Amino acid sequence: MRAHALTTAVTLCLAASLAAAASAPSSARPVSSHTAQAAAQQSALPVLVDCFWHPEVRPSAFMLACGDGNSRLTSLKWSQWGSASATAQGINVVNDCKPYCAAGTFHSYAVTVRLDHPRSWKKQPQVRHYTRMTLVFSGSRPDTYPPTVTYPMWD
Repeated sequence: MRAHALTTAVTLCLAASLAAAASAPSSARPVSSHTAQAAAQQSALPVLVDCFWHPEVRPSAFMLACGDGNSRLTSLKWSQWGSASATAQGINVVNDCKPYCAAGTFHSYAVTVRLDHPRSWKKQPQVRHYTRMTLVFSGSRPDTYPPTVTYPMWD
């Protein structure tokens, strides 16, 4: 009985500690090296905001379809990341959703990625983020896509 009470007490303390850490302001939480890299450069250069609201600088991959994962960028090689725009070469991996998305096949297409129109980020107004992404397909592309596709980026 005493061992059970001790186990229960330790479990409750652990749960309380986790709850306190989760409710701590973001400035009090540990910063990952990925976030630290973005934070170190955010004062001078815009960031790209990902699906989880993390600021990214020169990511090697980026999810375009946050809801279902049916379109993503991979193998991104950034040739330029500046105060007004950024440019990379990479691969757009897109699900053809035939006969439907869960049974579809992913296909890879070479693209040039351009980010531009930096503005203050609503979540962190002191941080500027790119608000537009343009993909230019350099060869084949998905059947329903035009040669150039422009997306507004989330804020």
